[in-house]
Amino acid sequence: MKQEMIIVLDFGGQYNQLIARRVRECGVYCEVLSYQTPIDELIAKEPKGIILTGGPNSVYDETSPHYEKALFEAGIPILGICYGAQLMAYSTGGKVETATTSEYGKTDVNVTCDKSLLFGGVENETVVWMSHTDMITEVGEGFAITAHTDKCPVAAMENAEKKLYAVQYHPEVTHSVKGQQMLSNFVYEVCGCKGDWKMSDFTRNTIEEIKERVGDGKVLCALSGGVDSSVAAVLLSKAVGKNLTCVFVDHGLLRKNEAEEVERIFGDEGEYDLNFVHVKASERFYEKLSGVSEPEAKRKIIGEEFIRVFEEEAKKIGAVDYLVQGTIYPDVIESGLGKSAVIKSHHNVGGLPDYVDFKEIIEPLRMLFKDEVRAVGLELGLPEHLVFRQPFPGPGLGVRIIGEVSAEKVKIVQDADAIMREEFAKAGLDKKVNQYFAALTNMRSVGVMGDFRTYDYAIALRAVTTSDFMTAEAAEIPWETLQLIMNRIVNEVEHVNRVFYDLTSKPPGTIELE
Repeated sequence: MKQEMIIVLDFGGQYNQLIARRVRECGVYCEVLSYQTPIDELIAKEPKGIILTGGPNSVYDETSPHYEKALFEAGIPILGICYGAQLMAYSTGGKVETATTSEYGKTDVNVTCDKSLLFGGVENETVVWMSHTDMITEVGEGFAITAHTDKCPVAAMENAEKKLYAVQYHPEVTHSVKGQQMLSNFVYEVCGCKGDWKMSDFTRNTIEEIKERVGDGKVLCALSGGVDSSVAAVLLSKAVGKNLTCVFVDHGLLRKNEAEEVERIFGDEGEYDLNFVHVKASERFYEKLSGVSEPEAKRKIIGEEFIRVFEEEAKKIGAVDYLVQGTIYPDVIESGLGKSAVIKSHHNVGGLPDYVDFKEIIEPLRMLFKDEVRAVGLELGLPEHLVFRQPFPGPGLGVRIIGEVSAEKVKIVQDADAIMREEFAKAGLDKKVNQYFAALTNMRSVGVMGDFRTYDYAIALRAVTTSDFMTAEAAEIPWETLQLIMNRIVNEVEHVNRVFYDLTSKPPGTIELE
């Protein structure tokens, strides 16, 4: 039986992949495609529905992204969000103009249609997340206005007969109180989905697809010991068995004692049937990073050196046909998807050099979000402590050290991070906070320790709560815990005399501090 699918058409907005994540939370598979995807190709996929995303452009500007008007006559249920709503209005005879007053942030909205399928279970007055400078001022023939705000006359509209729905706000953002309900209504009530997206199905199908794709080919897996690469490694081991070799590169940028832990789990004494190779290459990476301060440059260097190490190990092993990486969806998004902005490149995405000495690269988790990866890990039987361990960037502490990387700086941030993780576990915060770590700033300042003047570094603590790693809020950490961590760091970690706590949300910041 063909799997249900909702397609998200990407017009360059910042929350586009979050929409896909919310649809998947409804139990329906969802893919993101560029607005440049031809309509014939789009229809050939037989989607149960299509969601048009937000974007930074003005729809009445002819140079802005548009789509064939035939889409709105194809008989496929469509939900337009923000720019997508304006595009629907513009394409169906409505009018879009610059708003007299822009709307940003939490906004009260009044729902005026009790019979709308989109608003089932939603109160007549609710709170949504607005972010727009243009607005719909007139709707096309057959459309009815179903919601408004004090400043926006068309906060929602629909042509129920043609199953065309549009909202000016962002239901995918958690700040929209009943946003998930609206998306669920669209998926189930409007599109008629039944919800057949399950991680068990994904795991089974992926293993079979890899078997068919690889055959008797030799596979080399980039194993970091993090959640993503660990799940990818075990997934591949189920598919190809002894044809898989897992290479763990200790680039000297790992958390304290992490290299030893990875070898203990996946090495000869571990419970997994893997060909495990431990490459100790810290000096090699430190030399390449010497004198480099710019974050993107560091990511590119670490990514390229990773590949060079793998090429060398492949030659030692013999012929290797495939390279496996634990790339996940947020990595792809942040490295740039279609017309979306590049936020940062990931060593396993944008940082790959032009020449890679392998036939193909396999990324079995490429379309999954972090929580979906964890679900696959549990499905594969990985222990919970491994599945739910803290996320860790591929470039490691190289991106948690502001400025130039050195062995001395690595030790500082390793020791500080270990203290933070230890105290979070004691306080029970390790299960409540989605990601937390210590980073080393490049700021040095005067301090007093004992009777002596110091001139040392500042450590920044970062802790966030998030459901999808696309948006995040700074976690509220008890003051006494922060004080305890601060006291331990300044007393136990050499060359540190200040500790900061980063309160920045994502956006405008990123989860990592680099």
